[in-house]
Amino acid sequence: MRIERFDPNTETGKLRACFDMTRAGWPVDHPDEPPWAYDSFAGKWARGYDTAPRQAWLASDEAGEPVGGYLLRLPDKENISTARCRMVISPARRRAGLGRGLLAHCADQARQAGRSRLTGSVRDDTPGAAFAAAIGARGGITDVIRMLSIGDEMPARLARLRSAAEPFAAGYSLLSWLGVTPAEHLSHVVAVEAAMADAPRNDGMEPNVWTAERVRESEETMVKHGLTLYTVAARHDATGEPAALTQMCTEEDTPDWAFQQMTAVRPEHRGHRLGLLVKIAMLDLLAVHEPAVRHIQTDNAGSNAHMVAINEQLGFRIAGTSRDWELDLTSQPSTQS
Repeated sequence: MRIERFDPNTETGKLRACFDMTRAGWPVDHPDEPPWAYDSFAGKWARGYDTAPRQAWLASDEAGEPVGGYLLRLPDKENISTARCRMVISPARRRAGLGRGLLAHCADQARQAGRSRLTGSVRDDTPGAAFAAAIGARGGITDVIRMLSIGDEMPARLARLRSAAEPFAAGYSLLSWLGVTPAEHLSHVVAVEAAMADAPRNDGMEPNVWTAERVRESEETMVKHGLTLYTVAARHDATGEPAALTQMCTEEDTPDWAFQQMTAVRPEHRGHRLGLLVKIAMLDLLAVHEPAVRHIQTDNAGSNAHMVAINEQLGFRIAGTSRDWELDLTSQPSTQS
């Protein structure tokens, strides 16, 4: 097996090979989830949505046929002792030892970058999870994947939920926008993003520290790679303070799907049903601007009881679970001489 680094911005044939292998394995690796569109895949591999350096590698057999690859991301602001790996093996070439070879190569690259932990996320009850356990990786907290199907009964359900929640939210107003956040709301997004710091996370992992520049760069990159962004926010009328925020995105190649990005309520404004109300307003917004959307995907830590309760009220149903797996690179031998 030959493993070579490539530039996904210019070597599009190799990037397409990684995409084709990912797409071919999707029904097994991500059952019941909508597959990534090519533009979305290319955006993640070529540029990402932040400044973290990344490496793309392609593995080929003796005949030059692609058999696997991986994307290595090296966080540069938080969690700088960690590297994240997204690995793909051609379905036709699995169970032949290629995964272990690719992982050993990836681990060496992470060590060379000064990292002591290698992480990656896979669905439970899939070959990826069995592989992670077999190599001695440590599983993290459960992440529950949920799907919402939008049917004819949805408007009545939302009306009931809104009527019950609004009395608790007196003194708050909702606002929304499409695309990147307008300049006048950017500081509000940053303030609410900070509320994600107390969300459940794996041991030793730091929350992202958001700035206006970081939010702007992430959103602009998402739009550049074909995603349409939708945001609904709640504002405290008396002070003008931002209180809650939810964001979703859609992509052209999967017009019947929308994807939850984040939902957060600032601690001092919790207890007013704002998380539920911004998500109801988001569904109304999608109904107007994305009438073809019939399914929404979201995920939450299994221990995030408050957000889980909101999603269940809206009608989300569990589709599966996943988790991060972590390999301690200090206890693994290097394959480099």
